[in-house]
Amino acid sequence: MTENPVSEQMVDLHVDASTLQCPLPLLKTRQALRQLRAGQVLEVIATDTGSASDIPAYLRQSCHELVRMQESKGRYCFVIRCGTQEP
Repeated sequence: MTENPVSEQMVDLHVDASTLQCPLPLLKTRQALRQLRAGQVLEVIATDTGSASDIPAYLRQSCHELVRMQESKGRYCFVIRCGTQEP
């Protein structure tokens, strides 16, 4: 995970997956990334503990970059920079 600072104003799309259980937070993340152009930023909020491993694992295998991941009181926040689009 890189430590590139991304401010709230730089987020292009927010996804609130906080009420969803595995695998839906990951699926919502993938759907949202398909809506973005390369370089745009996605913020995902999730409460499912599986998200803490599922989303970063997916991003490692994709062209997208995990800019920041934070956990606070069972709430996970992922900031993702969109890479090139998937086929």
